[in-house]
Amino acid sequence: RNCILDAAIRLFTSKGFEQTSIEEVAREAGIGKGTVYSYFQTKKDIVRAFCEEELDYVRNELATNTNPDTPLSDQLLIIFMAEFNHVSKNKDFGRLYLQEKVFPKERYNAEDLAMQNQYFEFLYPIYQAAQQRGEIRDDLELLHISGHFYALYLLLLSCWYNGMIPSEDMRDAMQTMITQTIEGLKPQHSAPVNTK
Repeated sequence: RNCILDAAIRLFTSKGFEQTSIEEVAREAGIGKGTVYSYFQTKKDIVRAFCEEELDYVRNELATNTNPDTPLSDQLLIIFMAEFNHVSKNKDFGRLYLQEKVFPKERYNAEDLAMQNQYFEFLYPIYQAAQQRGEIRDDLELLHISGHFYALYLLLLSCWYNGMIPSEDMRDAMQTMITQTIEGLKPQHSAPVNTK
């Protein structure tokens, strides 16, 4: 499976997703075409597998480096830097992967939606715990909170692809944007009433 994924990433990067056939992936991996089909029915399944790997990698990074009481800003920094590290391992494939994930040519099918739901099921408890700790407002939809932070990640990733943010500055830029957003989403406490 890993051999197929590695071969597909190399070919998708050099030839393009549309121009690469399953047969070419098999040849690049040094296996038979039938073996590829025993793991992946379509090229889209290969991209989806990369997405699953990314989510597993992010979960492992979070479990290794945090606990449930870790502040939201620290957890999000670990999540998005793990995603960045996973995507940026191969810059050209990362671009293709993001295009398929964020701006797919076709509407999401059931498998894509299931993968997206896994991502939300992973994030929502983190946001709920932050709401319970009073780090962010508790009157906001979890989907909207996710949207705030994921939009920041995509913005910074776009800046990285455009050369506006070098790799070594990505962590600091991410930390700044996350902190500013959390400050804006904090509950507003009314000023104490002066009884004099």
